[in-house]
Amino acid sequence: MIRKSPGVTRWAAWNWKAVAVLPGAGPESWKELRRDGETVEYHAGTIRLELHRTDTEAYLTTLAGRTPSVCVVMRPTEKPTPPANLEVVFVTASAFEAQDYCDNAEDIVELVPMPAGLVAFVQEFCDTHHEEEVFVKRRRDRIRTDRQENGKGDSRIRQVSDVYRAPRRAANAPTGADTGTDG
Repeated sequence: MIRKSPGVTRWAAWNWKAVAVLPGAGPESWKELRRDGETVEYHAGTIRLELHRTDTEAYLTTLAGRTPSVCVVMRPTEKPTPPANLEVVFVTASAFEAQDYCDNAEDIVELVPMPAGLVAFVQEFCDTHHEEEVFVKRRRDRIRTDRQENGKGDSRIRQVSDVYRAPRRAANAPTGADTGTDG
């Protein structure tokens, strides 16, 4: 159910807001349900709520919220569909999908409180299909440090224990002052 009310700023003549869902409603398209002055409520469309067994964790997250809600996604359209250039494109009970749609700046996303019957239906679905996944911490690869690493480092260094140490200057090698270079 979508409510059309007068806008509160000069930039928006009307405010469109999803205010309710009607479980079990028949197919309709922008049927006027209630009018109170300039505020009008419409049955904008009938969208099927689909639940998937792999998304039960998201549904349980939704049900655990302060007010369990469904997410209604509306999108502006080019075709004029009186009384609005909006269409209801998606309804979901998944908190994770709702968050994905909120990232899109083109869609209008509204959270609508679930009726008690819908809360019971989603809870029963989760009770039937939810499988708790055991958290498995990924372990780092075990690197063997006792192996000898030949060929690494400077060949002038005789010590195996510190192959990355800077080489020492030979006793008879000229210093920077002898060669005329800055050192």
